[in-house]
Amino acid sequence: MRRLPCLALLGVGLSGALVLSGAPAPAAAQPSAAPGIVVRDGMTQPVFSLADAVEERVYVQTPLDTDHDGRLDRVAIDISRPRETATQGFKVPVIFEHSPYRKDTWGDVPYPSVLVDDLPQNGLTRRSGLRALDLGVQRAEAKANLPGSLDDYYVPRGYAVVLGQSVGTGDSDGCPTSGDQAETLGTKAVIDWLNGRAKGYDASGAPVTAGWTTGAVGMTGVSYNGTLPNQVATTGVRGLKTIVPVSAISSWYDYYRANGLVVAPGTYQGEDTDILAQFTAGQTRAEGRCADEIAALTAEQDRVTGDYSEFWRDRDYLDARDVAASVFVVHGLNDWNVKTEHFAGWWDELAKRHVPRKIWLHQGGHGGPGSNASVTLPDGRTWTYKQTENRWFDYWLWDVRNGIMDEPTAVLQREDRVYTTYANWPDPGAREVALKLAATTATAPGTLTSGRPPKGKVEQSFVDEGRTIHPDTLVANPDTASANRLAYVSPALGQNVRVSGRPEMRLRMAIDNKPDANLTVYLVDYGPAGSTAAPTVVTRGWMDPQNRKGPSRTEPVRQGKLYDYRWTLEPKDYVFQAGHRIGVVVFSSDQEYTLLPLGGTALRVAPHDSELRLPMVGGRAVLGF
Repeated sequence: MRRLPCLALLGVGLSGALVLSGAPAPAAAQPSAAPGIVVRDGMTQPVFSLADAVEERVYVQTPLDTDHDGRLDRVAIDISRPRETATQGFKVPVIFEHSPYRKDTWGDVPYPSVLVDDLPQNGLTRRSGLRALDLGVQRAEAKANLPGSLDDYYVPRGYAVVLGQSVGTGDSDGCPTSGDQAETLGTKAVIDWLNGRAKGYDASGAPVTAGWTTGAVGMTGVSYNGTLPNQVATTGVRGLKTIVPVSAISSWYDYYRANGLVVAPGTYQGEDTDILAQFTAGQTRAEGRCADEIAALTAEQDRVTGDYSEFWRDRDYLDARDVAASVFVVHGLNDWNVKTEHFAGWWDELAKRHVPRKIWLHQGGHGGPGSNASVTLPDGRTWTYKQTENRWFDYWLWDVRNGIMDEPTAVLQREDRVYTTYANWPDPGAREVALKLAATTATAPGTLTSGRPPKGKVEQSFVDEGRTIHPDTLVANPDTASANRLAYVSPALGQNVRVSGRPEMRLRMAIDNKPDANLTVYLVDYGPAGSTAAPTVVTRGWMDPQNRKGPSRTEPVRQGKLYDYRWTLEPKDYVFQAGHRIGVVVFSSDQEYTLLPLGGTALRVAPHDSELRLPMVGGRAVLGF
């Protein structure tokens, strides 16, 4: 165990380091500088008293006036840091979590119904609104804030912890804007204040400065709290050294839309940017001084066409050209709230810009892997997730040379719940393999093959009844024909097949009796033939046929005409076991994610001209068929 004096930590050197043993070191070995953090095994240790920590509230002035009251908004932050008498004056870095969920949220926001007579894009004009059936409203579930564990863990290790309240929420001024640049700048102002570039005030209005910090900031958080670090990192703000976004959004379009289709985050059917703003604002603010701002969100988000627009571009962080902070991405491979495209698209952009990065993927859903999740590195050392996070912050904020950047870039939890390390993600050995859709008759269940499909160009049809039939029913029994979906299944696999990356669907299809339809595809693991176990949905993807040329462009579909549709499913890393079968299920409306029109839309697929492309580690050779 070594004790690092503050001068060493600021880059002066380690000549004053003290090696502690069972007896006190001789006087000549005592450092003359003030005491500093204690590092053991490459991690800071809890040597400062949390009970004696300084706690204070500061209101940071932003450059914004989101409620248009003629005054610049201030955001409230709460600080916990080691007492100066304990540190004897040396400055500390900051771990910063900003959140719109701190207090006074509206836990019963009325949701619009997703039950519609017809899809809104079927002949309705832009922004003309939904024609919802009067079947009542859905209600929001409370989105819980994180437990207050950051200060408990990190203040004793020599960090200050800052917990902020987003602009327009809690004790902060202004109105919420659901992910746009105003929200980004409101968060950035806190980092500017920590570095002496913005003004801060106490409750009495007296100016407050942050002379106790080095100005080095690391941001973290889960969900929305993890999205804010992504937002701020794209500004390149000086002082932000690293971020650890967990289950974080990288594009709000990908959260509330998919390839031109209105698609909800999992378990929040009907939610959109305006509903979220009402929730975070709280009922009094949402129905009062922020009503106009939230009405503007309702108008601009466009639940009619579902097109990507300037509104969504302002809420898109998939441009890392200005990112100066390192990034430790953490995400669940089964997260259907903040879907996997959010980490994958962000990860790709970081790689393109050569941003220092690490990724940890787990088999859970929305949230982190759990503090005690552990991985054994190739050198035999074992670290928990919390220790890895600790070492990451130590490296980037305290300059502790613990070797974390020399370790494998990717940590991934496999289906058996064992964590494995990889050089990168997706696996560099993944190769795109085309599986052809095939059918011998218009009604027989179809097949997937990597070879030539059967001769003849059979077309197959189904009718949308997704409003009344759950996806679990549509996915079941792939060897039996269904009037409401089409299923195509591979032969049994001769060996394990790992998919790593983005599956892609290429579908030739027609809509026979409507101007448009929802289009949904599920990739499914069907287990061994004859198995009675429920199939496993591996990943999903959705598309608006009117957006076949891109998410920004709605173009009418001629009824009865076959078009070629091409889109990616949510990224995945998954191992199909030997003896299992790979399946793809094509249907229309998805009860859990899409708007739900009245049934009866007829769709027709040309399987001979359609294929599923999977990124398989080892390529086509691993298939055996």
